Amino acid sequence: MALGPWFRRFQPTGTPAHRLVCFPHAGGAASFFVPTAQALAPVADVLAVQYPGRHDRLAEPGLTDVGALADAVHAAMIGLPALPLTLFGHSMGAVVAYEVARRLRRAQPGASLHLVVSGRRAPHLGRRDAPRLDDDRALLAHVRALGGTANDLLDDADLCELILPALRADYQAVGAYEWAADGQPPPCSITALTGDQDPYATPSEVEAWRQHSRDPFVLEVLPGKHFYLVDQTAAVHRILRDRLTRTQ
Repeated sequence: MALGPWFRRFQPTGTPAHRLVCFPHAGGAASFFVPTAQALAPVADVLAVQYPGRHDRLAEPGLTDVGALADAVHAAMIGLPALPLTLFGHSMGAVVAYEVARRLRRAQPGASLHLVVSGRRAPHLGRRDAPRLDDDRALLAHVRALGGTANDLLDDADLCELILPALRADYQAVGAYEWAADGQPPPCSITALTGDQDPYATPSEVEAWRQHSRDPFVLEVLPGKHFYLVDQTAAVHRILRDRLTRTQ
């Protein structure tokens, strides 16, 4: 099945009983979830979202609005075969996944849906101070401090020139995002993950996702900082596998 520009399937599976859709962090690409696809393809159809402005979509301008990103991903999902669905987003990806979940719930109130958010404070808590988007050095220093991007990439001036437009677009989108209580019910049950030393998404801030969840809500705190999931891959995949098998 042709997936179009928004999804990448890195590991085909036979006849899946579930679908997992993964949403990257700011500046991230679908390829971040190759290990997830390899680990979970036996139990789910694993799709990774490819935002515009990176890799094979490098020529496209990045979207600078979370709502526009969510609208586009939701529209692209309409043609997918119906399966019990789990959305998994890290950092900025958690907000985009949450907004896609809200759209899915409005369009298909009875569909099987679970949300896994990682490394992101609850949306009603507002946003933290964002790095300056008019200062490339400050933006790259912020990305380096987060630890999710290889230093050899950030040290390569030519590669930085390629990734900076997508970074700016993503940080503009997430920096402008404001949660709106629109009267809709919580979209679904939520599993929230974070690192125990993450200064951008502390356990108490991530636990506040409970207010947006239908039961059951689960909080998982793993060792590490903002990109704890790089070192805790096996634990994250175990949690995802458990949630997939529970999503009926």
